[in-house]
Amino acid sequence: MSDPREAGMIARRSDGTIIRRPLSPHLQAYDMMQMTSALSIMHRITGAAWSVGTVLLVWWLMAAATGEAAFAKVQWFMGSFLGLLVLFGLTIAAWYHTLAGIRHLVWDAGRGFDLPSMYRSGRLVLIGTAVLTILTWILALMFWG
Repeated sequence: MSDPREAGMIARRSDGTIIRRPLSPHLQAYDMMQMTSALSIMHRITGAAWSVGTVLLVWWLMAAATGEAAFAKVQWFMGSFLGLLVLFGLTIAAWYHTLAGIRHLVWDAGRGFDLPSMYRSGRLVLIGTAVLTILTWILALMFWG
């Protein structure tokens, strides 16, 4: 093996025979103007953003459990312009990641692999994300306080 990365691509089956692992395409191989590639990358990015959201949730819960002063600080941040911007972004990430995950579940069932269906489901994910994000914030602002 002339390339040391080759070692990571070699594996063994349960019977001991050697096989080559498949390579996942790198970002440089994706055509970002292609809808399916862009949506796939965004699914990964929103998953990472959503994990940051869980850190904020833990911060909020810990502050609530710690006491009134700590909770007031978190509430002040969440109500600030930056906090609201972060919460709005997390709402987009949550809805997008959820809807793209449902799209992947449909694919796992072996459906929707033809190109027209992939584009249709991709557009539905984008439209659904926009509609559900706006609806979430309308409801949140109606009951805020």
